[in-house]
Amino acid sequence: MPTTPLTIPAEHRADVERLWNYHHMHHEIRPVDAGIGLGSHDLGVAKIATDLYHRGMYPTLVFTGANAPTTIGTFPRGEAVHYREYAIAHGVPADEILIDTQAKNTGQNIEHTRALLADHQLQARSVILMSRPYQQRRAYATCKKLWPEVDVICASHPLSLDDYVTSIGDTKKVMDMLVGDTQRIDKYAELGFAIPQHVPDDVRAAYSRLVDAGYTSRLV
Repeated sequence: MPTTPLTIPAEHRADVERLWNYHHMHHEIRPVDAGIGLGSHDLGVAKIATDLYHRGMYPTLVFTGANAPTTIGTFPRGEAVHYREYAIAHGVPADEILIDTQAKNTGQNIEHTRALLADHQLQARSVILMSRPYQQRRAYATCKKLWPEVDVICASHPLSLDDYVTSIGDTKKVMDMLVGDTQRIDKYAELGFAIPQHVPDDVRAAYSRLVDAGYTSRLV
């Protein structure tokens, strides 16, 4: 059962919505060569990946992800393994799914997926990169750094902010992770992990207020 109320505090709602909207890339979905589901604690990644497969958006689906402290309890056999099981249970043919069970961060997700596709002699000139909603921008920036020639579209399970909080079951966890991913936009570009992304002044201000309010457990 949730240990925190599934309501975003009224005094922080505008700031949380600002970060939430910033991280959505708002890409138009169209057919590509491969779908890539990035491992996390969020089963919504497997749901959107399965849905887009059935809509004919790609012939090959890759799930990538080992485990992290935030996922070991939910997906004890590994993120990619559980995602694959969900997709197969919902009608995706097993022989059209590839999995990488070793990646422990977004950079490794991209690198391992690229190698896995090459090992299967599958050339991907375009991909749909599926992640948690607030991971879209960072995933895009990472992919363009490590795989610059690929045409990348970002997507997530289509939930509103409030419905997403309810699906995760922990308001503070979602807020902390929104703040953490916002910090990583600048931090990871500085470290060479991702391409730079413009961060508007109102997003920076919202981020700073949420940090000051204590939503800091996912900062690096």
